Amino acid sequence: MLVKRIFNFAAAHNLIKYHGKCETLHGHNYRLEITVEGTPDEEGMVIDFLELKKIVKEEVLNILDHSYINEIIEQPTAENISMWIWNKLENKLKRDNCKLYEVALYETENNVVYYRGE
Repeated sequence: MLVKRIFNFAAAHNLIKYHGKCETLHGHNYRLEITVEGTPDEEGMVIDFLELKKIVKEEVLNILDHSYINEIIEQPTAENISMWIWNKLENKLKRDNCKLYEVALYETENNVVYYRGE
């Protein structure tokens, strides 16, 4: 079973190793989808949505929201941000009955990266 929660955050970045429009400072309103895979526990839940929200807020949103991402990730492409988010959440979402399945990061409504770990 897959359980997904959707989040939003705003942040600025520039791609220092890229030559084009995105090398200058700009921002995005990101959409973040966190998907957990597992089987329902004795309470009938793969993971409590409130617990998922709390973990993502503490580990990711409190750091990235309204930030200059270059101060956190050297080359903050959507791909690198997705991997950073995965690394922040993977161990925090590991349970006997579930684990992190996918990070989906929408830089715009048309541009999305899906990451499922190594």
